[in-house]
Amino acid sequence: MAELKRTPVRHDHKAFLTKARTRKGFTKAYDALELEYQLIDQLLKARTRAGLTQDAVAERMGTTKSAVSRLEAAGKHAPSLGTLRRYARAVGCELQVKLVPQK
Repeated sequence: MAELKRTPVRHDHKAFLTKARTRKGFTKAYDALELEYQLIDQLLKARTRAGLTQDAVAERMGTTKSAVSRLEAAGKHAPSLGTLRRYARAVGCELQVKLVPQK
């Protein structure tokens, strides 16, 4: 298993959002992507907990590092449940999906 060999770059997400929300249209666009950002956050936290690099996850999934990178990035890519299930297994997790009634 490949271990993480990097020093994370400090990022103050609250400060970033405070500044970014002053830009016209940012809040609406950001809020529309809330679910995607939550998923990406969970993916990154699970990989970090597992102590794995993108290369190691890709090897366990039988795919490429670039595919894992796309999966962990916000954008137009919408992964299938099968892909998310393989990622979850690769980082020692199980995938759970649930529908929550609206408030």
